[in-house]
Amino acid sequence: MRELGISVLDELIGQLARLPGIGQKTAQRLAIFILKSSDGYAQELAQAILNVKQKTRLCKRCFNVAEDELCAICSDPRRDAHKICVVEDIVDVLAIEETHTYRGLYHVLGGVISPLAGVNPEDLNIRSLIERVKNEPIEEVILALNPSTEAETTIIYITRLLKDMEVQISRLASGVPMGAHLEYLDGATIGMAIQSRQKISKDT
Repeated sequence: MRELGISVLDELIGQLARLPGIGQKTAQRLAIFILKSSDGYAQELAQAILNVKQKTRLCKRCFNVAEDELCAICSDPRRDAHKICVVEDIVDVLAIEETHTYRGLYHVLGGVISPLAGVNPEDLNIRSLIERVKNEPIEEVILALNPSTEAETTIIYITRLLKDMEVQISRLASGVPMGAHLEYLDGATIGMAIQSRQKISKDT
């Protein structure tokens, strides 16, 4: 039974406001837009939300979003299989892909090492990254993590694991400001950071 005083519109606003980056005012505008839209659009929107929940999974190779066992990027024979770009989350893959400057593969860690937040190396997709470097023809690992103290810790940890392997390690150029997130940067900035990436010493 619906709580007294909570309308269906209020419920929609409340659900939209739970989305990251969506405040109360924006949620209200979105809800009114949906309310005024045609029934067909509302049904298509609802179906798209259901589809993304029911028909997607994580790629078993790189942990990007996928509709099959492998994502579209891992399945594409035109991608450069000698490079892996390591990112924190799926949104970072989308941000880099929008620049059209990188044609290699990806590996999504699922976060960064943060003991204070209870995130340890074994909680991330780090071991599978090392296995890929061992078993695939990887020549370069690009550590494209969002600039933060936790990311620096993660970069050092991964670099040490890769130290004795025949692979070049690089990171994004310093044009990406500390504290910034790739998903919020413009394509030109990300593209320049990818192209100007810097080698990482394995003695880190």
